[in-house]
Amino acid sequence: MPINSDKPHLWKADTRASVDQFNQWFIASAPKAYREVRRQTVESVEQGLLKTEDLTRITPEVVKQTPAILQVLRMSTCPPLARDRLIGLADSTKNLVGTLEKGKLPPQLSPDSLEAHLGKIVGIISRMLDVDIFPWLAEKRRPTEEERYRSSTIIADRLCGALADPIVRNAQEERQLRLIEKYLTNRGYVFQAPPPATQLIEMQPGTFAFRLNVVTKSHPEAKPVKIPIDTVIQPKGVALPHLPILIEAKSAGDFTNVNKRRKEEAAKIAQLKATFGPQVIFVLFLCGYFDPPYLGYEASEGIDWIWEHRMEDLAQLGI
Repeated sequence: MPINSDKPHLWKADTRASVDQFNQWFIASAPKAYREVRRQTVESVEQGLLKTEDLTRITPEVVKQTPAILQVLRMSTCPPLARDRLIGLADSTKNLVGTLEKGKLPPQLSPDSLEAHLGKIVGIISRMLDVDIFPWLAEKRRPTEEERYRSSTIIADRLCGALADPIVRNAQEERQLRLIEKYLTNRGYVFQAPPPATQLIEMQPGTFAFRLNVVTKSHPEAKPVKIPIDTVIQPKGVALPHLPILIEAKSAGDFTNVNKRRKEEAAKIAQLKATFGPQVIFVLFLCGYFDPPYLGYEASEGIDWIWEHRMEDLAQLGI
């Protein structure tokens, strides 16, 4: 039976309550989450400066040793370089730069090709370094510790400014998962490591897991597609094999983004039903700016949801 998707007369009131809840959390907690990430980022930037001898030795070898340093280097130029802008200027590829910034070297490239790409990338960065932030470069001297720290905070602010929304979103998602965990453990459920996706239907009753990549196929001959699921819960008392309940934690700080991305959940449930059948239970756990147009779209796609401000509705899932 539907929980909230069949009750449009409640949607406006629930939206208002959800927006209020998100705003209260944001005011109280988002600055703290941002400051903590900023502190860690300052430390990371300082380490990056040391690895490049305070930006006097930006070489392909340095990037190969610490690929993720590329993100710091992009923010050290004037103007700071967006990823796509660097790719265009260096005639490189999105896959190469994206892989480097994840801290890895692209395995498909030959050593010579990698060296050539990195040579062009570090050449662009070296020519565009922001000498106002790094005054020691123009003066050809070593920086003081105070100068290095000041420069690191500026670069960290640039990085965190570009990542502000993901920082808040990640903090909110983590908080939502902790709420679900508390709800379940209070009812006698036990956390377990995510099971292999191929053994999902053998997940033990009375257990739950977080962040599982579920392998799906739109039809038997199709290429497998991995769908990330935030929470999987196997209800107590079920007879195996039994497909667990799948919950996607979602938070939003504005109405525009959710309506732009609302088709993502529809695509997920279509893949899940194609793989596991129409009996799949996939629900959203919502906090924030989810308005009636968004809710109506999700309901039309057969997706139900639980409001964070009314967590007791989880009981209607049989957990």
